[in-house]
Amino acid sequence: MLQIKNLTITHIKDNRILLEKLSFTLNAGDKMAVIGEEGNGKSTLLKLIYDETLVEDYIEYSGEIIKNNMVIGYLAQELPDEEKHMGVYEFMCQLSVFYDTTPKELASLANTLKVPVDIFYSEQCMGNLSGGEKIKLQLARLMLNSADILLLDEPSNDLDMETLYWLEKFIIDTEVPILYISHDEVLLENTANAIIHIEQIKRKMQTRATVMKSSYREYVDDRVRSFAHHEQMARKERSEYAKQQEKFRQIQQKVEHRQNTISRQAPHEGRLLKKSMHRIKAYEARFEKEFENMTEIPETEDAIFVKFGEKAYVPNGKAVLDYSLDRLVINDKILAKDIKLRIQGAEKICIIGKNGCGKTTLLKKIATELYKRSDIKVAYMPQNYEELLDMNATPVDFLSETGDKDEISKIRTYLGSMKYTPDEMLHKISDLSGGQKAKLLLLKMSMSGCNVLILDEPTRNFSPLSNPVIRNMLKNFGGAIISVSHDRRYIEEVVDRVLELKEDGLWEINN
Repeated sequence: MLQIKNLTITHIKDNRILLEKLSFTLNAGDKMAVIGEEGNGKSTLLKLIYDETLVEDYIEYSGEIIKNNMVIGYLAQELPDEEKHMGVYEFMCQLSVFYDTTPKELASLANTLKVPVDIFYSEQCMGNLSGGEKIKLQLARLMLNSADILLLDEPSNDLDMETLYWLEKFIIDTEVPILYISHDEVLLENTANAIIHIEQIKRKMQTRATVMKSSYREYVDDRVRSFAHHEQMARKERSEYAKQQEKFRQIQQKVEHRQNTISRQAPHEGRLLKKSMHRIKAYEARFEKEFENMTEIPETEDAIFVKFGEKAYVPNGKAVLDYSLDRLVINDKILAKDIKLRIQGAEKICIIGKNGCGKTTLLKKIATELYKRSDIKVAYMPQNYEELLDMNATPVDFLSETGDKDEISKIRTYLGSMKYTPDEMLHKISDLSGGQKAKLLLLKMSMSGCNVLILDEPTRNFSPLSNPVIRNMLKNFGGAIISVSHDRRYIEEVVDRVLELKEDGLWEINN
């Protein structure tokens, strides 16, 4: 049993409170999902619980984290740099129990994770593996270590559909309590039985954390109903207050008028009017006191806002892509042959396939091909944001092209619409969360005037609260989209055509 008591986390750099007096208990069978917008401290919470030295450089905290000497397994959102440079075998050997694991047990684990058994002995660099393969190997270490509690930061990122379904079943079936972060709404709906919702409200000047024992869908529906009810009550009470205030004003005006017009020869009436005015003031004071206890209009964390301009348009008959590739090769290994892909007009296509089949490599080749074109304007969001982002720059630096005052002012406005605080606009990009980095790339694309988007897992780092906004934006994008994704909601709501990358090419499947 993991206990958190009155936990308060403060960001050292800007003295912003990320969490305040959070308390919860994680029991056997709990699948507790941590949700909230990008940069709200979700990953920081998991790191702090696992090992406070991971966050001591940028946060301070108070409160109690009671672990009761349990073995805690932690899956990070990103591999540490030192592990990225390890071979797979060296990575697995970091776990002492790996040496005692029999070939039969490893074969069973490989079958469960849908990876070849010899991968555990591979010298291939961890940093060169596909995103899904990295996740699977991290999960393999956690499963071998027999952890008492699992802390999973975005475990579904980059998993293929087959492994995603396995992960759902694993979370549902295990008795090991799990505290996890996910941006996959379907995964949350299918697995979570408890929710921690971290919010930054009032322009990120105030934090709020809600803990509820319920499924994700029940939590969202209950939240919407509750907020709607409280807002209705609050607005009704304010309407009644305004009406009553108007009555007081009218009565007061009448009494004041009579006081100003009565004759000095009527002192008795003057005294009566004075008493009336005192009574009105007393009634008004009591009413004001009652107003102090009126229902507050509920504060919610605002959704992000971003859109593409009218130039983001491709005519229906426009040939966007006519691509063919005889062989898709990585490290002298042929992954696929006879790849052909035609895109016309404002089509939105999604490429799926097993982890390691070459989807990201194919997308990069397509991007390279389209960047040569002068009749279309292309923007690319890689799976690894560091390919395009300067980690030492600030968000304002990254977006700025001229550096003039008007441009900087416009950029700050755009960043504000994406829920960056003034302090975060001047932080190094390396200090930002994965979701905030994704927002930055998305904003860059929206400002570029592009009409073709190439997106590698575009929704992977956006919160389940931001993702509906992102999906709607991409759905209404007037240009073409070529993407890789295993986000089932994204595929369902945004994509026109789904293609699976196999050894013998790209094959269209029913969406």
